[in-house]
Amino acid sequence: MLSRYTSDKNGRPVKTAVIYTENEHCLKKTDIDPGALWIIRRLKECGFEALIVGGAVRDLLLHKTPKDFDLVTDATPARIKKIFRNSYIIGKRFRIVHIFFDHRIFEVTTFRSFAEGKTVGNTFGTIEEDSKRRDFTLNALYYDPEKNQIIDYVGGFKDIQAKKIVPVIPLKQIFVEDPVRMLRAVKYAASSGFEIPFLLRRKITSSAHLLSPVSPSRLTEELLKIINSGRAYDIVREALETDLYMYLQPAAASLMYESKDFESSYMKHLQALDELSASDGDVRLGRKLVFIVQDFIETLTDWKKEVALRTPSGELYIRTWSECRKYVLPMNPQRTELEFAVRSVLQTLGVPIRAAKKRRKPVGHADDQ
Repeated sequence: MLSRYTSDKNGRPVKTAVIYTENEHCLKKTDIDPGALWIIRRLKECGFEALIVGGAVRDLLLHKTPKDFDLVTDATPARIKKIFRNSYIIGKRFRIVHIFFDHRIFEVTTFRSFAEGKTVGNTFGTIEEDSKRRDFTLNALYYDPEKNQIIDYVGGFKDIQAKKIVPVIPLKQIFVEDPVRMLRAVKYAASSGFEIPFLLRRKITSSAHLLSPVSPSRLTEELLKIINSGRAYDIVREALETDLYMYLQPAAASLMYESKDFESSYMKHLQALDELSASDGDVRLGRKLVFIVQDFIETLTDWKKEVALRTPSGELYIRTWSECRKYVLPMNPQRTELEFAVRSVLQTLGVPIRAAKKRRKPVGHADDQ
């Protein structure tokens, strides 16, 4: 184990980070995506520091396969873009560089500092300052694949070993700046078995209302991540206990609070959704949305009576789709996928309605996307 030091105002050495060497962690250079390694090597050849940060380091320490590899460097976005021609800068709140490599996109950010005491903005800084801007300690670890070392400024390595979710940013500030951080904490706890300490859980519950002004597009993105996670049951259970689900799916949460039967059936359908995700990772969203809207559709009318009276199926479909569109708000899934889900449920209820159209196969692809 190594250490990094800086000097205080009196010139005395102060320990700032712990460096875990290859004998003290399970990460290997061979675990890293070749594209990420190429970008790091290129940045270092140009005289810059470059590291893997965040979720990829966390997942590898938990023996999971990362979905992506985020990189961080002391090179500015403009400089990164000059080094990599196959890149472009995105974002206003956070300026990020996307680099294309072998049909994949790698996200590269610059070390950031505090701007007027806030953890948002584009003021560039040092790696130590950058670590203090991360949401939770488990996301604030840096990995150098060239040296096979993990750099830890905030105690995240030990927190991962202890399976604890510990905020880096003060509790009074962390969720005011970005309410979606509450959802991340709940997802980490549910998907990895991490503990949310009492004070953090209490803060999440008391701050749930901060999700209200978050844009529907951002909430849709978070909800789709939950639906596609394979751990929807556990995540929604945590979200219900912390009052977050009232702002993610207010209609469903209200019905669950009102009726234990509805809650029980809804949660069973989430378990079935997770089983489907586990068995078929490429299943279309519409099939997954069936498990989200089925219980609600069943409450809309006496379906046996509607079928017996031969109510026009087109009329039933339009009415049901309109109600489901409002029911899933603020989530705004692709219209064709919600239509597929509504038609699928109506068919199971005996409504003689045509099956939803299959997705078109993209040119050059043998399978549905």
